[in-house]
Order: sequence, then structure tokens, then C-alpha cells
Amino acid sequence: MSLVLALLLAYVGLLAVVYVGQGRLLYLPELPTRALTATPADIGLAYEDVELITDDGVRLHGWWIPHPRPRAALLHLHGNAGNVSHRLELIRILHDLGLAVLIFDYRGYGRSEGKPTEAGTQRDALAAWRHLTEVRGFSPERIVLHGQSLGAALAAWLASRERAGALILESAFTSVPELAAELYPWLPARHLARFRYDTRAALSAVRCPVLVVHSRQDEIVPYAHGLALYAAAPGPKDLLVLRGDHNSGFVVSGRVYVDGLDAFLHRHLGEDVGARITPPSGL
Repeated sequence: MSLVLALLLAYVGLLAVVYVGQGRLLYLPELPTRALTATPADIGLAYEDVELITDDGVRLHGWWIPHPRPRAALLHLHGNAGNVSHRLELIRILHDLGLAVLIFDYRGYGRSEGKPTEAGTQRDALAAWRHLTEVRGFSPERIVLHGQSLGAALAAWLASRERAGALILESAFTSVPELAAELYPWLPARHLARFRYDTRAALSAVRCPVLVVHSRQDEIVPYAHGLALYAAAPGPKDLLVLRGDHNSGFVVSGRVYVDGLDAFLHRHLGEDVGARITPPSGL
């Protein structure tokens, strides 16, 4: 009985640690480092440092990468680890697709102030949206929202409130509680989760074209999540299937990824201000 009681107390203690410390599991600004390690100039792209101020007064750092003939502006919302300097390969692809790109770090990431929370990251996304519409002068229908992993949940949330020109969800999960239940089957994860990031629920209010991008080999967010999100999207919608793992699928898939994004943008935004592109060398 003493052993059973000890194990029970240990399990309850573990649940308490997970409940209190789950923010450290979700937000990983130090992985691999919080310091910026490069800039778009290192891949030959002109850029501007951008300061965004949220409605609760937090200062965020980002980059604006202009394009001489943009087919649209793209707001990129990155995943839960690292910072903007770890997305240069993706920035190169997006720029070559004829897009002007705004990428920024959430509060607590990179050079941004503050500490990440679910409501806080939503405010961060709104600040970036306002920068594109109010400072850069892009009309909502000429803005593409592109999110990867955690950023896809934020992109869907933003698209449910602001009618963008298009929404791209890459390596996205349906919700934190559902993903946590799969990753930690030995815990009552659905009940412990303090974060929602409910991508599927947000999609019910999205009224722009949606592209769901997911790899069958994704080892962190199962491919079934992408299929569930595709089913939940009202439409018009498209599904782009990649190969490769959670973080490198867009690179491993090469031309499939680039041509898939290009076809989606052409179908829903047209090419009146953009140009046909070829995939970057090496892809």
C-alpha cells in the first residue's frame, strides 16, 4: 500500500509540474538560440527592421522584405521555436514567389519584448496585420496569411477576424489539447492543457481561400491533423501533400512545395502584379 501511495503521489506531482510548466513546453524561444544569427542581407535580400507595438504596449521586432513587383504581401507567423533569423530559407522561397514578406517574432522571442501567452501572441498577430494595412497600405484582399505549426493556429485565428486574401496553414495541428493527448497518452492531457490554439474552431469563421500543407512523414504533428483541418475549412480550399519531417518538409519537397504555393496564389490572387517564378536553385 505504501508503494501504491508513493506512486500515486508521484503521479499527482508530475501532473502539477506539467500543468504549471506547460508554457515552457510550448514556447521554445531559446531553441536553438534567442539571438539573431543572420539577416535577409546574408541571402542577398534587401530588408527593413520593423518595430511593431501591440495594443497592450509590447514592442516586437520584425523584418519587412519588400518586392519590386509584389503579387501580394505575405504575413508569416512562425512556429514555436527559434526566431526570424532561422527562417531565411523560407523567406527566400516566399520572396521568389513574388511576395513582399513581413515576418516578426512573438513577444519573448528574438529581440521582441515580453513573455509569450496565447492571448499575447494573438495581440502580436493583430499588430502585424495592422502594420500591413495601416503602415504599408495593403488592402486586406492583397494580404496572404501564412502560418507554420503554432503559427498556423495564429494565422487561422487572425483570418477568422480579418478577411485576408488567402490563408496557408502549414504543418498545423487541430488544437493544443488534441495534439497533447496524442503526444502524451499517459497523461490526461486534454484536461491539463491551459492553452487552446484551436485551429479547427477558427476555420469555421474563415471566409477566404485556404491551402492546407502537410507532410505524410510529419513526426510531430500527424498528417491526420492536416486532413482534419482540410475537412473543416469551408472552402474554397486546397490540400498540398509534402514529404519530409515537421521542420524540413518544405525544403525536402522542393518543387512540389514551390509549385503548389504558386498555383494556389495564381488561382486565388491572380498574377496581375506578380511574375511566374522558378524554384530556388538546389530545390
